[in-house]
Amino acid sequence: MLISSWNVNSVRARIENIKSYLLKYKPDILMMQEIKTEDVNFPYDDFSSMDYESHVFGQKSYNGVAIISKNKLKNVKTDLIKDKLKQSRIISAEFEHKKKNIQLINIYTPNGNPVDTENYDYNKEWLDQLIKQLKSLSKKNSNIILAGDFNIIPSAEDVYNVKSFEDDALYRLEIRKKFREMINLGFNDVYRHFYEDKEGYTFWDYMRGAWQKNNGMRIDHFLVSNSIIDKIKDIKISYEFNKLNFKNIPSLLPTSITNEFLFNLNSLTKFFAKSSKCFLKTCGVALG
Repeated sequence: MLISSWNVNSVRARIENIKSYLLKYKPDILMMQEIKTEDVNFPYDDFSSMDYESHVFGQKSYNGVAIISKNKLKNVKTDLIKDKLKQSRIISAEFEHKKKNIQLINIYTPNGNPVDTENYDYNKEWLDQLIKQLKSLSKKNSNIILAGDFNIIPSAEDVYNVKSFEDDALYRLEIRKKFREMINLGFNDVYRHFYEDKEGYTFWDYMRGAWQKNNGMRIDHFLVSNSIIDKIKDIKISYEFNKLNFKNIPSLLPTSITNEFLFNLNSLTKFFAKSSKCFLKTCGVALG
């Protein structure tokens, strides 16, 4: 079984890239972040023509998450977190696999930068709510897959120059502690489970030549319950389907191998008008 996750940075703008990925790798489930569209404008027909059902928690122009699946999903929820800004950042669903009930949670965590603004407080409050929900959900179901764009650098090994990020929201100690809280609830960081020391960047600031210099960071993750960590086959980060319209920007997309489960975290180019920066990120995992 193949399960993928991808920060698509506008599902409508990247629809041909996404369809190409689906055709080549045929994932059973794809979790997407930053779909940047309201539910009514989601490309349901494109995916249904490829035998995927769609579950969407959209938002006009910003944020938004979705899960498309060839398997029947149940108990789809979009209200796990009471978002004070009413942003669409989390969607969950369940499916049966080999007599196990698996809960998927797809997240797009707020970026807390700049740290001296309300963004940072919102980031912390959102993560606190997520942790509270994980505590509750873990008591009901010990088979959880939490994946997506966390906007957290877990450790010094996950960024090219840790000193440059000591006061960045992505790496601040209290934010990293919240990531550790999640782990301590009975989860594994799948990438570090397989690759303790290997670089696994999922994000590059292209405008500063970061891709060429490999000045990256790992902020996209798969966390899985301890009860299913032994089912994980592998985690992969690869670069293929991110077709961009700019010179010298590489194509990015994770590939993976399958066993009982396989997770891919993919991310397309992201553009932020405020900073005039282009970001690339990609990450993938495999559960077997």
